[in-house]
Amino acid sequence: MKNNIKELRKKKNIAQHEMASMIGVSRQTINAIENEKYDPSLKLAIKIALLLDTPIETLFDLNDLD
Repeated sequence: MKNNIKELRKKKNIAQHEMASMIGVSRQTINAIENEKYDPSLKLAIKIALLLDTPIETLFDLNDLD
């Protein structure tokens, strides 16, 4: 699923490994989500949204739900 996580994470000046540690996943998971190779669970998406202080609708392109 298309997302804006990488851009928003960088704006907050958070490295992938820091983000991963903060939400309890591996850096590889963050990388896979950012590169649209893995769609996070709802629980993980909420954790990312809370960490980035952003609504889920801003993180993901909801028009790309195929």
